[in-house]
Amino acid sequence: MMALVEFIGYLLSLYSWVIIAAALISWVSPDPRNPIVMFLRMATEPVLAPVRRLLPPWKTGGLDLSPVIVLIAIQFVERVILPTLVRSLYY
Repeated sequence: MMALVEFIGYLLSLYSWVIIAAALISWVSPDPRNPIVMFLRMATEPVLAPVRRLLPPWKTGGLDLSPVIVLIAIQFVERVILPTLVRSLYY
């Protein structure tokens, strides 16, 4: 079970970097047919789109805060939920 928790932590960390890369790429006008851009969009849109529906950019002064909100949620899971799960395994 401990290995599973570590694996989930690793995946969340990796996904954080994917979200950061997608956010950085969005600052420029990337070619939408580029395989890297296509991968980043396919990997992040299922998570970012629901956050955008809850907090659309037109409500936040044109800023898309969905990557920041998702990264904060990932940090919460990594720093609070996973350690709590590890502690519960030993009790």
